[in-house]
Amino acid sequence: MAEMDASTPYQIDLGNLMAYNPHHSFVSPPTSREELARECLQEGTRLVQAVADSLFNLPSTEDRDGPIVQLPPPTTRLPREKPLPKPKPPTKWELFAKKKGIKNHKKDKRVFDENVGTWKRRYGYDRVNDDNDIPIIVAKETDEPGVDPFAKRREEKKKRVDKQEKNRYKNLKEAQKVGALPSHIQLAATSLPITGTQTAPRKVSKTELGNVAGMAATATASGGKFDKKLPGEKAPKHEKKHRKFLPVAEGSGMGSLERQQTDKVLNKLISKNSHEILNVKKAVNVYTARKQKGGGKDREGKSSSTPSKLKPKNKPLKKKIEKKGETSRKSK
Repeated sequence: MAEMDASTPYQIDLGNLMAYNPHHSFVSPPTSREELARECLQEGTRLVQAVADSLFNLPSTEDRDGPIVQLPPPTTRLPREKPLPKPKPPTKWELFAKKKGIKNHKKDKRVFDENVGTWKRRYGYDRVNDDNDIPIIVAKETDEPGVDPFAKRREEKKKRVDKQEKNRYKNLKEAQKVGALPSHIQLAATSLPITGTQTAPRKVSKTELGNVAGMAATATASGGKFDKKLPGEKAPKHEKKHRKFLPVAEGSGMGSLERQQTDKVLNKLISKNSHEILNVKKAVNVYTARKQKGGGKDREGKSSSTPSKLKPKNKPLKKKIEKKGETSRKSK
């Protein structure tokens, strides 16, 4: 039981650093949540102060960090949060060792490696008798010719590791039957190849099976059109639209659609941009007039090998019409 202080009505358990007031009661029931929180905070402050006063009354020893107090053994039995774990069943090796009277002896972590001449770890990285540290393997009379001894050692090691992992899974299965799996294994039981979950597997409905079968039937390039149908299997439903491709060879039927589509596109382009199309006849006349006027030479007087690009003017060319009066004056 917790100690009862004569001066205060608190029960104090210094082993658990806990205090309790069994005679506490509200003078008047709190009317609001804020009033209840304020009353609880005041009572909690008194309990913490009582624990601190009891600690300072204990004998202490001085240390460089300050006074140190030895707490008494706890007097209040606190409940356990989770139930006690069940004992795991013995493995096959443990049963065999108990039957033969084999006892486990603690081995040293460091072992002397004669190949290198230094002390190394027994297991893990840079361990003793590592395959990477053996440059030469002496051949035996029983070895088959043409077999790589290093590859053979790696293969044997891989087999031993796989066997050990298989035995570990068997031990976990046996532990699961009695409900003695570790907590971290129970959390990851869904990803392990063991029956770690207690819930029964959910049965797949008929609709889900039909959806999966339909997806598998339409997964081919032809969309299941040329696949062999099972007895009682319905035709797959095509919810999306099919793309239609034009035939490669042009013909009178579907082959003529390509020409129709091409003509349609060209007519649309011409009708939209008809005002921007170059007048070829007018452009030739302009080019001829410029060539006769310039003599085919550029500004520097050198004949140009390549003619300049024609740029059509927005305004049409206007021919200069001389007036009759001006011509008669010039003739006089």
